Amino acid sequence: MNVLEHRIPPPLVALAAALLMWLVSLLPPDVEAPFAWRATFAIVVAAAGVAFSVAGMRAFHQSRTTMNPFTPDMASALVTRGVYRLTRNPMYLGLLLDLLAWAVFLWDLLALAVLPLFALYIQRFQIASEERALSLLFGAEYAAYQQRVRRWL
Repeated sequence: MNVLEHRIPPPLVALAAALLMWLVSLLPPDVEAPFAWRATFAIVVAAAGVAFSVAGMRAFHQSRTTMNPFTPDMASALVTRGVYRLTRNPMYLGLLLDLLAWAVFLWDLLALAVLPLFALYIQRFQIASEERALSLLFGAEYAAYQQRVRRWL
């Protein structure tokens, strides 16, 4: 186990990424796009992000299992229905889509470069350890689920 695993709540990581995106957007060059276009597109992408996150949380709630990203080993059920048929990590995908929406709103290429950094961080320090815990808890059932459903999309 790495010292950074399960130490920083994923929404806080996303918030830090959003702040970094805003900071890099202040650097030149400044490319403009019509505000109405980028705001509309950003709202659509952000709504998709919220929808993924809410659907994931709802499925966890319905399955009566923990949503706490710090204690994946406390999961009482393997959730594979609903949005979990499309992605194994809808809440993290939702955060990534919300960050994409923010980059579109900022209309900055450097801000887009933060997206893979966020995804890599979440993959390494959150998802990897969650997958290890779920493998230990659910064994072959989880392995079969991993074969059927992609990590992100």
